[in-house]
Formats: sequence, structure tokens, C-alpha cells
Amino acid sequence: MTLTRPPAVAGMFYPGQPGTLTSAVDQLLAAAPASAMPQPKALIVPHAGYIYSGSTAAMAYAALAPWRSTIRRVVLLGPTHRVAVDGLALPHSEAFATPLGSIPLDREAIAELAELPQIVFSDRVHAEEHSLEVHLPFLQRVLDVFTLVPLAVGDATPQAVGEVLDRLWGGPETLIVISSDLSHFLPYAAANQVDGETCQHILQFDSHIRPEQACGAFPVNGLLLVARRRGLLPQLIHHCNSGDTAGDKQRVVGYAAFAFHEPHV
Repeated sequence: MTLTRPPAVAGMFYPGQPGTLTSAVDQLLAAAPASAMPQPKALIVPHAGYIYSGSTAAMAYAALAPWRSTIRRVVLLGPTHRVAVDGLALPHSEAFATPLGSIPLDREAIAELAELPQIVFSDRVHAEEHSLEVHLPFLQRVLDVFTLVPLAVGDATPQAVGEVLDRLWGGPETLIVISSDLSHFLPYAAANQVDGETCQHILQFDSHIRPEQACGAFPVNGLLLVARRRGLLPQLIHHCNSGDTAGDKQRVVGYAAFAFHEPHV
């Protein structure tokens, strides 16, 4: 019997009914501006409820359309919100489910990581975590068939995260997705200033982003370390906050989407 992690935030962060969810995701993707970017090797994408950050996330995911059959594995890293962990947590599960169906985990890749000291296995860390789950319906709509390596990242150095990314880097078949929002609960104008500066730090491969700048700082820093070393080219796709989408402007959450491309050889 396959051990499947069921969806934890369906009906809260995104619609819980398959038809409604499909329509919501497809509408967000259709509204995203056309993109002529090269195939991204990595994305940074926000993870709030779809009414807040779904439009920003869709701009990143819509750009994957030309490679829907090329990308066969997604290495997905996001911060832990509910259960603290030292290092990076993998589940024991064999699949992750959403209302749109189940995604098999890449057991071979997970076995490659098991020996690393920064890796732990914990279904408890993953059980209620939304930072990975909210990306899955987008991936299910923009990719054909793919496997998943879901990593919930707690307190981990950029080097520890980078070692994991290096081990699973692969070729065009592997996409890395880092799940992160930006600042939390600042007034609108202050958030725009702080988040604008954070975006510049990310574009400059500054691997010293702090959790108050981006809740996914630990996985973001790991990606930036590896991306700089490998010569990836960064691109800011979109930046906004909840005051621009579905919230008031007194206490906002910042969102940005980035793509990282491998240089043309």
C-alpha cells in the first residue's frame, strides 16, 4: 500500500474541489503575461493563499509551459511553519496528494540524500506544512508527468542546503523550486522598500538573507550560494504584496517570483 501524504490546506489556501481548483489555477496561469525566458533551472515562488500570492506564483509557473514534457523531477524546498527542525526534513511518504491527484516521490533521489548529516526523516514536519503543498496544484497543471523531492527546511546553513541541491542538480529534467514569501506584517510603503531591497540582494546572490526578510531564507540562501557558483543568471519576474492583491495596506506580506537560468554554452 502506498503511503500518501494527504493535502492539509485544501479548502483553505486554495480550493478543495478538483474542478474548482483546476479552474482557479488555469485562470491564474492564463492571466500571467507571456514570457520568452529560457528554461529556468530554479524558481523562487511565494506560498500564501492563492487570493494573495497566486497571481505572482502563476507568473513563474506559466513560464514553464514550453518544457512541460522536459521537466520530469521537481526538487521543492520550503520553510517549516509549524514544526521546528534542525536541517532538512524528508517524509517517509511515497506520494503527496492534492485534490488533483497524487504525485510520486523520487525514492531513488531521496535515498541519495539519506546519508547526509543535515537530512532527517519526519512525517510530522510535513503533515500540516503548507509551504510545499500550495505549489503542487500549479505543478500538476503546468507539467506532464513528474516526480517530487519535498524538503521542509528548518535551521540549515547555506552550505548544508547547497550540498543537497548539488547532489540533485541533474540536467534539464530537474527543476528546483524554492518556496518563500518576503517580509511579514509591515505597512504597505515600508514593505515595498524592504522587499525591494531584498529582491536586489537576491539578484546579487547575497546568501545572507534573514528570515525577517524572507520566510524561506534558509532554502533561498542555499540556492543563491549554488546559483552563484554555477554561474546562473537571475531574473526578477514579479514583486508585489498582499496590499496589491487581497488584503489591506496596514499589515502586508511581500511576494516575489524569480527565475534562475543556466548560461548558454
